[in-house]
Amino acid sequence: MASSRNFHHPYRPYDIQLDFMNALYDCIEQRKVGIFESPTGTGKSLSLICGSLTWLRDHQLADVNNVDVEGEDEPAWVVEHARNTRRAEFIERKKILQTKLQKIREKEARQRKQYETGEPLSKRMRINGNPADKKDIDVESDFLLADYESGDELNGLPGASVDKDAMSGKSLEFAIKLGLASENKTEEEEEIDEQVKIYFCSRTHSQLTQFTNEVRRVKIPLTETKDSLLAEDESVEEIKHLSLASRKNLCINKDVRRLHSTTAINERCLELQQSKTANTRCSFLPNKENQTLVHQFRDYTIAKIRDIEDLGRLGDKLGICPYYASRATIKSSEIITLPYPLLLQKSAREALGICLKDHVVVVDEAHNLMDAIVGIYSEQIELSQLLKARTQLTAYLLKFRARLKGKNRVYVAQTVRLVDSLISYLQGIASINKAAEGAVKISDALLGKGADQINLYKLIRYLQESKLARKVDHYTVFSEESETKQQSSTPALTQCQSFFQTLTYSSKDGRFFYSKDNGDVQLKYLLLDPTEHFKDIVEDARAVILAGGTMSPMEDYKQHLFPYVSPEQLMTLSCGHVIPAENLIAMPLSKTCSGLELDFTYDKRNDPRMIAGLGQTIIGLASAVPDGVVVFFPSYAYLEQVISHWEKKQDNKQSIFEQLERHKTVIYEDKSQTTATDDTLERYSAVIHSSSNTRGAILLSVVGGKLSEGINFSDSLGRGVIVVGLPFPNIQSAEWKAKLEYVEQQALSRGEPATQAKTASRTFYENACMRAVNQCIGRAIRHRNDYAGIFLLDKRYATPRIQTKLPGWIQKGLVNGASDLSFAEVEQRVRSFFVAKH
Repeated sequence: MASSRNFHHPYRPYDIQLDFMNALYDCIEQRKVGIFESPTGTGKSLSLICGSLTWLRDHQLADVNNVDVEGEDEPAWVVEHARNTRRAEFIERKKILQTKLQKIREKEARQRKQYETGEPLSKRMRINGNPADKKDIDVESDFLLADYESGDELNGLPGASVDKDAMSGKSLEFAIKLGLASENKTEEEEEIDEQVKIYFCSRTHSQLTQFTNEVRRVKIPLTETKDSLLAEDESVEEIKHLSLASRKNLCINKDVRRLHSTTAINERCLELQQSKTANTRCSFLPNKENQTLVHQFRDYTIAKIRDIEDLGRLGDKLGICPYYASRATIKSSEIITLPYPLLLQKSAREALGICLKDHVVVVDEAHNLMDAIVGIYSEQIELSQLLKARTQLTAYLLKFRARLKGKNRVYVAQTVRLVDSLISYLQGIASINKAAEGAVKISDALLGKGADQINLYKLIRYLQESKLARKVDHYTVFSEESETKQQSSTPALTQCQSFFQTLTYSSKDGRFFYSKDNGDVQLKYLLLDPTEHFKDIVEDARAVILAGGTMSPMEDYKQHLFPYVSPEQLMTLSCGHVIPAENLIAMPLSKTCSGLELDFTYDKRNDPRMIAGLGQTIIGLASAVPDGVVVFFPSYAYLEQVISHWEKKQDNKQSIFEQLERHKTVIYEDKSQTTATDDTLERYSAVIHSSSNTRGAILLSVVGGKLSEGINFSDSLGRGVIVVGLPFPNIQSAEWKAKLEYVEQQALSRGEPATQAKTASRTFYENACMRAVNQCIGRAIRHRNDYAGIFLLDKRYATPRIQTKLPGWIQKGLVNGASDLSFAEVEQRVRSFFVAKH
């Protein structure tokens, strides 16, 4: 069956792509969790699209054939008649929809010029600036809190809805702080059947746009069966696709869009929605009067595959907000693309009206999924932010204290007490000679001002519903007449509110820390266990697929993200590369050219002899590798130390840096430089492609730095990749101590012996290091005809334990016995490899 599947791939797929698509299809069909690794350059995106959409089309047809007929003993002809009737209805619905969408496409084609330059379909109302400019409005009433007299705060205000934008501060950047209020939901003009969907999630809007472009390449027939009822129409069915994005990407209100800052755009949008007068309310918001435009937006959106920019233009021409109107399109779509936070945060999914029940979830670039979950649910607050929030609250209370009633007065006072308690605690840390960072027992931070007596759940609910933080911030802007000053950062009280949420989290899932930095003190919450925050997605979805170019080592996903998933329900696949074996040479090197053992452990890497030996080894490799070589160091600090040592002259001879410059033009990444990453890459690329430069260039960069992930060093830009040492995180940091202690405790709670628990924490630590290494390795060899050398400089790379954590295609390309070769033999092997390519 699997071998006969037609995945409608736009090109002739490689064997590994067929393996990938078949495994993906089976994973979805069997309702499993899949971890799929396919190296960059092997067509992973198209494999994901073709495999999942082929399953979706097959599932749709199978669903039509599944006819329930009352009565167990019905004759076969009755069952067949019912099945044929259902198929006919299915075909008719498809034809009607296809005809409707085709008319839209034809209209767009006929009137493209008019559509791009003509007037929108609805008359727009001018946004007449800030309500503060209106002389006929009681401006101060906009900042006053609504009465909050309910005795049952858990039920909230009558008619009130949870403020969806009171969420993680990190998520503001990705439009989690959305204000996706229920009052904006509208009834559909017609009931749309909920069909199985594919939710495709990636880290950035640019990656999602690239994915959308790949979707355009795929053409899947409307039907593909020998059944006479369905054989009438073999036309291609346009994939019904929707891109969900942030306000910053989709806002069409010029007065809001010009603010540029994500936070300022979000705040201004919410402010315009709540305005009490029609001429200051945003005219593009969906409402009862413009439902026709919402439905037009939906139909135009699914009529053809559109990216985020297309949706912005469409909303602009229709005169309807694409950010809010896109929600009416969710039900009609088959494949929905969205950034990480909109999928990973439950409150964001609920606000968008996304239900994952029995749908398919695909997470791309999933090598950093656990870190992304940790980042979304971790928070920090600075002493300076708390002090600023306290000042703003004080000013607000001086103005409105006499007008605050009932529960408003109680909860505002509690907010002040909580802020004061945290201020007092951090000032205490700042005043004593404590270490630069350390663990915090959060109960100690809540002892002051009676903060430990506050019901945090009720207070947070109040802050969400009353929108106190937003009102305080708006009043501050109004009173100081400094709106532009507020556009560069998150309002202080809003940041406090985000941090307050962490005070309610389970103590077993995370830890609190303090850190001192540049005279300020921070209080941090670090999520240690991402399992629970992803579990509801896994339990709801029909299937969940994690895909990436470098998912190895995979043990962490099994043990720390899916510990509750049985081995039978977990599928893993690590694809090889599409390049022939002779296009890769991978060598773990254990000795310098002078025979010194390469050992970049913390105790030995600072030895001047080691740094000098490293320089001579890189010079030898650089002389043997043509064009571009990228070197990854374990940290910026070590890179700076190495460069400083290399620039020193010894006995009036050329410095190591000067010797390296004889073979390659040296360009390096500097954390302190204001030069953008793009500028560094452009300089590197310009040198390599310059006709006057025959040496090529060497780029010195950092593991985990700006150039170690998502950058394409294909062809001459990356003929060689060198990784210096193993970039282990700082095991002495408070956060890593807590992480490893947590892993150990989890192992012990499962009944594992102490030695095994220690091994578990060590494995977790090594895996974090090797995921970073594998990302660096993946920067080279980006297509079938590419070739490169991978050089791992540290004796530990020769050990089986470390080698098994490398991607499968790298393991297969490792030169047997490379660590035992003399450097002269290594250099000869490298030269021969590249000579054979010319």
